[in-house]
Amino acid sequence: MDDLNDKIQKAADWIAESATVVVFSGAGLSTESGIPDFRSPGGVWDKYDPEDFSFQNFLASEKSRERYWQLATEMYESIKNAPPNDAHLAIAELERLGKLDCVITQNIDGLHVKAGNSEERVIQLHGTSLYVTCLSCNKRYERDPIQERIRQGIRAPYCDDCGGPLKPATISFGQSMPVEEMQEADRRSSTCDLFIVIGSSLVVQPAASFPLIARRSGAKLVIVNRDPTPYDSVADLVIHGEAGVTMAGILQKVRKMVTN
Repeated sequence: MDDLNDKIQKAADWIAESATVVVFSGAGLSTESGIPDFRSPGGVWDKYDPEDFSFQNFLASEKSRERYWQLATEMYESIKNAPPNDAHLAIAELERLGKLDCVITQNIDGLHVKAGNSEERVIQLHGTSLYVTCLSCNKRYERDPIQERIRQGIRAPYCDDCGGPLKPATISFGQSMPVEEMQEADRRSSTCDLFIVIGSSLVVQPAASFPLIARRSGAKLVIVNRDPTPYDSVADLVIHGEAGVTMAGILQKVRKMVTN
């Protein structure tokens, strides 16, 4: 099945036939919305040493927290106004059509919800850049008011209630993965009948384990990614291409099948 149209049709057929569809999304979706891939050449990790921004360093000193917030501000500026792309919109439409169990995402940009997915159906493995949390009392803040403090000259903000350090609600190097989200992603992966990877290189662990969990549990595995991944050989269907164009094509066919 080398013809792209045949592959798109097959993916659409499987979505229409499936009772439980899980989508797993990665950085390839974000880049198509204009958000830089921070790991690629020219990304922020070319300018900063990731080890300088580990969770342990954040906790260790005021200077480290100031440097962390400098980086976090640079990253947030590229995220906050980014629009959902055609792949995000297609995934949201699958939910409205009753064909989506959940989205498991490695992304921190909030674009699935902005596109129209329900918050309760989006499992954010690496957290979200749209909120800030206090590491002492867990109070949650909207991000923009905290960024305003940074603009006013506060280099490392602290909690209004307890005085604890504030940190973007994302998972940093060396920080534990969120237990509840990991458990829920494992459960959803184990019980779905179709698992669709979109825009992920599938090299960042432990998140990249979920496609294999789904496959070993009996689900069909579809991979939509611009470049080859380590799991292409075990997938039932692989489409190498841009996520937006591919998912828009798949959605068009799904819509015809489930609405007629």
